[in-house]
Amino acid sequence: MAGEMAEQPGVLRRLLTEGAPQISRTAERIAARRPRFVLLSARGTSDHAALYAKYLTEIRLGLPCGLTSMSTTTAYGAEPRLADVLLVTVSQSGGSPDLVASTEAARKAGAITLAVTNNADSPLAEVSEFHIDMLAGPEKALPATKTYTAELLALYLFVAGMRGEQGAEAEPLPDLAAQVLERDEDVRRLAGRYRFAERMVITSRGYGYPTAKEAALKLMETSYIPALAYSGADLLHGPLAMVDNISPVIAIVTEGRGGLALQPVLDRLRGRGADLVVVGPEAQVAAASAGFVLPTEGVPEALQPVLEILPLQKLAWEVTLARGQDPDVPRAIAKITETH
Repeated sequence: MAGEMAEQPGVLRRLLTEGAPQISRTAERIAARRPRFVLLSARGTSDHAALYAKYLTEIRLGLPCGLTSMSTTTAYGAEPRLADVLLVTVSQSGGSPDLVASTEAARKAGAITLAVTNNADSPLAEVSEFHIDMLAGPEKALPATKTYTAELLALYLFVAGMRGEQGAEAEPLPDLAAQVLERDEDVRRLAGRYRFAERMVITSRGYGYPTAKEAALKLMETSYIPALAYSGADLLHGPLAMVDNISPVIAIVTEGRGGLALQPVLDRLRGRGADLVVVGPEAQVAAASAGFVLPTEGVPEALQPVLEILPLQKLAWEVTLARGQDPDVPRAIAKITETH
């Protein structure tokens, strides 16, 4: 896991140099088909990348977008009418049977199908009309790290291509990612707060919300801490009641509209005396009890999730080690999960 986290700047650079032209051509061909609706299909970590793509699609393309329920076709045999609908299936391995079956069914029902995978020879790539290779290289650790950030960037470049843009604003990401990943001591200090945590709450809004969900998953699958991820808006609709002055809360604050929308939530959390840690811009971290400052200046809000998850991946790794566990062999899970 540590080795693959360290590979992420190189993966992002490869995607920008080698992958971007093919992504742009694929986006151009799909845009010419003028899809009227977008559906996203994924599981696990890739599901959080798909949620990120939902924000991108609705905000930057203005298209309605939904997350699929694969069991409607695989278990219930539903036959939706999908003419002129774009189905984007996101999967690191491209091997889960339900993803393959639901994509195949969608294509037969008239959908434009696009697979985003780390395996160009996968069954999912084979049954899809279009394919984007995230070019992350083999990922051996069970907790996915480099494939997640590769998915985010690939999806961003695809949406940029649908808009007729090249995504040049993403070019600083590899260097910025390297800067973030070098700050081991900053993450280690935060990890000390959570060695004996019994539960955690992670929250954000807008583009940062998928980061909250992915960070919670990383903590749960490596350190086994029950980590609950909420949109800031949903947190106020009831779950805030469980937060008290000993409750550890991590808030991911994007520099932009999502961060502004999260401000009332941060105020309520401070009012309840929560042990609040902020991942985000310097001013937001300064107003919390602790945090990790991200280099967000000049980075569009829509690209900040690529950087936001990096210290949280390392946090999960550090917390797991501090609790005497091995992040490379989390119990009860396999690298390729075959769901039906």
